[in-house]
Amino acid sequence: MKYFHYILLFSCIIFPLGLSCQTTGSSNLSVNLPTIALVDIEPMGAINLNFSAPIQAGMPIIAPTVNNTKWLNYTSAVTANGTNRRITASINRTIPGIAIRLLTGPPSSTGAGVLGVSAGQLTLGTTPIVIVSGIRGAFTGNGANNGHQLNFSLTTTNYANLSAMTSTVVVVTYTILE
Repeated sequence: MKYFHYILLFSCIIFPLGLSCQTTGSSNLSVNLPTIALVDIEPMGAINLNFSAPIQAGMPIIAPTVNNTKWLNYTSAVTANGTNRRITASINRTIPGIAIRLLTGPPSSTGAGVLGVSAGQLTLGTTPIVIVSGIRGAFTGNGANNGHQLNFSLTTTNYANLSAMTSTVVVVTYTILE
C-alpha cells in the first residue's frame, strides 16, 4: 500500500494529464461601492479682491489682479446608470456694476479616472452654471495644486451702477451633481 501512494504521487508529478491530482474550491465575495460625489475647495479661507482708485482724475477704477490661489478637488463614483457628473458654481448675491468671473483650469496631473473638462471663463451669477463637466469615476488629489485651479477676477460692467462699499461678502457655492 505504501508503494501504491508513491506510485500515485509520482504519476501525478510526471503524468499530470492522466490523473486528476488537483482540487479546487470557491467562495462568494460580496463587494459594495457606494455612490460618491464629494467636492471641496482648497486651501480654506476667504479671497480678497479689492478695486483701487485711479491716481489720475478721469481714469477708470483699477480692477484687482486675478486671484488663482484656490483649487477645486473632487471624488466621484457614478451611479449604476453611469451618468456623467458636473460641477456648478453660483454666488449668493450680485454686486451692481461688477461682474465676478471664474476661469476653471484644466485638471492637474494628480489623481486618476475620468476627470472633468473645464467650461473656461464664465461670469458667475445667482443661477448655478456648469464649470466642470464629463466627470466619471475619478479623484483629483487633495489640497492645493491638485484638481482644477480656480482663477477669480472682477470687472466693471456698468459704471452708472457702481457705488462705494466695504467688506461686501459674496459666497460662491459649488455643487457636484449628475
